[in-house]
Amino acid sequence: MANTPSNLKRLGALEAVSFACLSTRFGVVRVVWHRTDSGPRVLYVSLPAEQFPPREPSWNGVPEAAAGSCTEVAELAKRLQRFLEGEHTTFDLGLVALERCSEFQRRVLLAENGIPRGSVSTYGRVASVVGRPGAARAVGQALARNPFPLIIPCHRAVRSDGRLGGYRGGLSMKRSLIRMEGLEVTPAGKVIVDRFIY
Repeated sequence: MANTPSNLKRLGALEAVSFACLSTRFGVVRVVWHRTDSGPRVLYVSLPAEQFPPREPSWNGVPEAAAGSCTEVAELAKRLQRFLEGEHTTFDLGLVALERCSEFQRRVLLAENGIPRGSVSTYGRVASVVGRPGAARAVGQALARNPFPLIIPCHRAVRSDGRLGGYRGGLSMKRSLIRMEGLEVTPAGKVIVDRFIY
């Protein structure tokens, strides 16, 4: 955890970092961002069940954040709010700092982003899509460290038997998100689905 990934070294130190908070039915969600010459870039989305600031690699190199927003982040916060109220919402990935992720994690996150609302895939199927068949565990780890949950819907990945697997926001939140998107989840935590994506 203490090691700074090479992509962060390449980017150099970040300057002022801000966060915007939104209250949701699940608790407080924070969008951490910084301003660049080309506009604001989202660095991290903190879910209600998480410690803030987080202790994980994607947070390395991020200075202490202060409350603040801008037009683009305020619009993103509104979209996140609607998403968490169950509305069909899309997000612009051009706003998120995917360059802070490793190449493998970027491929996993982009594949995960391709899973449509109301559908799920498995960690193993995503591994095959990104060219790493048999790497379901590595995909699960990449999704567990997804800096942009909700924007990139990592709750749509489940185990090969349909069980929920893990989620940074907690299994209760993952179950609720999947149900809000129209799928049934059994009391034992298995998603009822006709077919997996990919």
